[in-house]
Formats: sequence, C-alpha cells, structure tokens
Amino acid sequence: MLYHLFNLLDKQYNIVGAGLFQYSTFRAALTFIVSMLIATLIGKRIIVKLEKLQIGEEIRDLGLLGQEDKRGTPTMGGIIMIVAILIPILLFAQLNNVYIWLIILTVVMMGGIGFIDDYVKVFKKDKDGIKGKYKIIAQIVLGIIVGAVLYTHEDVRVKDFERVYFYKIEANGNINWNTPSKTEVFKKGRNVEVVENGYYVTHDTKSFKTNVPFLKDNLLDYSSFLKPFTNDYAKWGWIVFIPIVIFIITAVSNAANLTDGIDGLASGISAINMLTLGLFAFVSGNIVLADYLNILYIPDSGEILIACAAIVGACVGFLWYNAYPASVFMGDTGSLMLGGVIATIAIMIRKELLIPVMCGIFLAENVSVVLQVYYFKFTRKIYGEPRRMFLMTPIHHHFQKAGYHESRIVIRFWIVNIMLAVLAIITLKVR
Repeated sequence: MLYHLFNLLDKQYNIVGAGLFQYSTFRAALTFIVSMLIATLIGKRIIVKLEKLQIGEEIRDLGLLGQEDKRGTPTMGGIIMIVAILIPILLFAQLNNVYIWLIILTVVMMGGIGFIDDYVKVFKKDKDGIKGKYKIIAQIVLGIIVGAVLYTHEDVRVKDFERVYFYKIEANGNINWNTPSKTEVFKKGRNVEVVENGYYVTHDTKSFKTNVPFLKDNLLDYSSFLKPFTNDYAKWGWIVFIPIVIFIITAVSNAANLTDGIDGLASGISAINMLTLGLFAFVSGNIVLADYLNILYIPDSGEILIACAAIVGACVGFLWYNAYPASVFMGDTGSLMLGGVIATIAIMIRKELLIPVMCGIFLAENVSVVLQVYYFKFTRKIYGEPRRMFLMTPIHHHFQKAGYHESRIVIRFWIVNIMLAVLAIITLKVR
C-alpha cells in the first residue's frame, strides 16, 4: 500500500524522500524493522490471551531433561509470526506482483492448516492433531497452485539477455555507429534495458530452467526429461515441474515441523534460511548482478526481498519470547508455514536444488527420522528385536538424550546452518 502511495506522491508532487520507496533495499529495511516490532509488541498480548484460554502445550513423557518445565507453555504462537509477516508485506511490497501474492497465499494456507492441527491438539485433546493425510492434501493443493501459477502467469518469465553497446564516442567527440542502433533493435521486437555503459538486449522466455549448484553449465530444464518421449517436450514440461514443486513444498514444510522441537531452533534456522533466500532474490531480480554471477535473470523477483525481510523480522521478533526458556511455542501454525514459504520462495527464484545445502539442518532432521524408522524395522527382521540408530529422533533429541543442554544444541545448530548458508551463497560463483 505505502509503496503505491509514495510512488504516486513522487511522480505527481515530487515530494522529497518519496522516491526512496522505489528501492527494494530501503523497503526491505523498513519491512524488517516493522515486522520485528509487531512480533515483539503484540507478542506479549497474544501470549497472555493464549494463557487465559488455557492453550498450553501437552508434554509427552520422552525422558528428556527439563521437559516437565515446559508443560502448560502456550502454543499456537505461530499466530504472532503470521500477523508480523502479513502486515509489513501489505504495507511495503508491490501488491501487483504475482510472487508476493503467492507468498501471501502460502503463509495463509500453511498457517491455516497448522492452526487447525494445533486447535485439535489443544481443544479436542487429541495429541496427534488432524490426520496426516489432510496435511499432505493441503501441501499437494498448495504445490499444484504454485506450480500452475508459475507455469501459466504472464508475469513469470525468465529473460535471456546479452550485453550490447550501440555506439561508441570517439576521442574527438564523434559517434561510431558500427554497432546496431537502439532503434534497429526495437524494430526487431526485442527489449532494451539501459545500464551505465550500454544496454542489455533481452528476450522473454517461458521456461522450466533452474540453476544447478556446483556445475559449470549450471542450468537444468525440467522439460528436457521428456525428450525421449516427445519432440514437443517444452510444451509438456509442467508434467515434470508441478510434481517437483509438490514434493519440495511437502518435504520442506514437514522438515520444518520436525525441527520445531526445542526452544528457538526452528525460528532461528528459518531466519538464517530467509536471509539467504533474500540475497538470492535480490541478485536474481537485478539484470547486472545476474549477468555478473551468470545466473538466471528473473524480472520482478527482486520484490521477493520484501517478503524475506518480513519473515526474518517476524522470526527474530518471535525469538524474543521463544528463546530458552520459551514463553510460547510456535506450534504447527508457525512451523508448517515457515517450511512452506521457504520452499515456495526457493522455487520461485529457481534455487530449489540448493535446498539440501541451504536447509541442511531441516534435511538432517528429516533424514534422521527416516533412518531411525527403517533401521528399527531392519534390525527387528534381522535380530528379532528392534535396535536404534540414534538415541532419539528427530536428531536434536538425540543430543538432548546424550546430555547436551538444549540452548547449546540450538546455538550449534544455528552455527552449522550459517556455514551451510555461506556455502550456498558461494555457489553463485564457485562452479
């Protein structure tokens, strides 16, 4: 809203300072501050309200140190994060941007299914919450929507480009027109974007290309998987693309849900991941930086930086109350939402193949559960009795069982995730 207001004030009335709202970095800074303030200022009120409604956490006896101290701690704190995310986005983002509306949809949809799950746990006294299939259905529906919009919407484009100098000014002041003129390029139906030392000639394409980390030729076209089956494979790329989107959203949202097991872990990890995605969004939406880094240039994707700033601010503000000893838990309301929006943003900026690196902690939490289950079944079949690979899963509980204090586990997991985030950023040039 404010973006459009200040844009009008700048163009119509030339008000001093109004033009700052044209810069995504300026709006991102404001978004972060406002989001963090909303989370910290309204957080206490929401916590008090949750306490009055007796929305407390039911603790299962897992034999973990200090778990009884958590009994009765208000849950469903993800409401704080959702409010702190949506308000700044609506205030500072370009509301005519398709990426922004996909992010809003993801926050509302995944936050909604998480809220229902928490509601069943708290008020219906069902520790298992809603059936897992309903969560999966919601994630599949979201994946279909995100994939279909990215495939069909006119504003979702990848731009192929080349840098062209249309003229050169000689030392004597004469202009050398040995290169094509700007007018000639326009007549050929191609777009021209002006930069400091020349122009970028661009051509819009609708493609399923994505960036592949660590590879020199770092582009992968999902539709190419259909080459053996049809000559018109580019037309049918959605058959591959949409199932991949569904899988990524389902996997990351569930992994974030598993990570939300000790105070401050999921919110801190999510903040780090969002900072990384915000950087990727900024460079992907800037034609000069995309050219320099040799990555896909995605017009209008730079606006995603605003949403990333809102989510980081909400996570940091929520940590005010969620750090050990937590005054509130985010519940599935927050964890499913955070995982879903991380996956959606990564897909939009074509960095989904970096998720195993960038979200390495999420991956470790997920894999630990899978390995434990299969090892349990395997050893029961081989030895007649089940054995465990880990003391307890998800893996953060393994370290708790080993005697580590949860605050130490959280800080060390943060450190590991920061290193993984740096590694993910390095892939922009190292390949």
